[in-house]
Amino acid sequence: MIQTHVLTPEGVEPHDDVVEGKAASGTTWVRVSDGTAEEMRSVCETFGIHDLELEDVRQGVRPKVEEFDDHVFVLLKSARLRGGDTTFEEELSDQPVGVFLGDDWLVTLSTATLPAVGRVWDAVTREERRLLSRGPDFLAYRVLDALVDEYFDVLDEIETDIEAVEDAVVGATGIDTLERINSLRRELLATRRLLWPTRDALSTFARGDVDVVADETEKYYRDVQDHVVQLVELVETYRDLVTGARDIYLNSLSMSTNEVMKRLTVVATIILPLTFVVGVYGMNFGGDSPYNMPELAWQFGYPAVMLGMAGVSVVLVAYFQREGWL
Repeated sequence: MIQTHVLTPEGVEPHDDVVEGKAASGTTWVRVSDGTAEEMRSVCETFGIHDLELEDVRQGVRPKVEEFDDHVFVLLKSARLRGGDTTFEEELSDQPVGVFLGDDWLVTLSTATLPAVGRVWDAVTREERRLLSRGPDFLAYRVLDALVDEYFDVLDEIETDIEAVEDAVVGATGIDTLERINSLRRELLATRRLLWPTRDALSTFARGDVDVVADETEKYYRDVQDHVVQLVELVETYRDLVTGARDIYLNSLSMSTNEVMKRLTVVATIILPLTFVVGVYGMNFGGDSPYNMPELAWQFGYPAVMLGMAGVSVVLVAYFQREGWL
């Protein structure tokens, strides 16, 4: 879908024709959302956007900034958490957004309808005064800022999940806890892979290297750059927290295993002398040999052996309790 607005200090003029919108006086914003290949190509031909730039948007390459003679190309990615295609775990979903900034025009291309771009578009439709009175560079800043703000929402959700894992990880030995920890690690790694090139791309604007950005607008791009740096730091902090939670889980698992082994050792130690006694008296040698066990013919031989075995067990249990093994 192609939408065209021309912004002037007096208001917003919608246009059905992209060529007419480009020729109109004011700041022209052409928004292509959930666009087909034909729609994107027609818009790119109108504004002189190269096919390779369009290919980058469609293929979703890493975030970057490229400068041309008459415009600047910025590729960022919208991010959100959603349910996985093959599992019930949440996964980070990203969608590329191409932002093309000229002297008096702005073009945004995406293969899906993105809420971040939609919020800025709605602000333009409501004729927000700051957007009408400034040029396309400020409009592009608002779009980029909205895209970066989505990462804060993603990290807020991840933070909530980390807190839940930290509460559950102490004493937990189930495999589901480890799966939740690994899922968080994957989400943070995917977020980190998006944020690092985004930081490098936006630093071009923050340094004031882009000619189409006015001097008074550069401070806004520096603010977006600061947000990205803050996001990178949050990701690193959350990775440390998740790593700590994994270490706690592994320690709990090791302690649980040691506890089981200790109990099994105590049981085996108690059974060992009883097995010896049963083995000795289970030989059942008979006859008149003086070396045979006289207890076999004793009337109270069986009760005596059972009481002796019970006594040995009681003594061992009392000893283990005193030593703190039980």
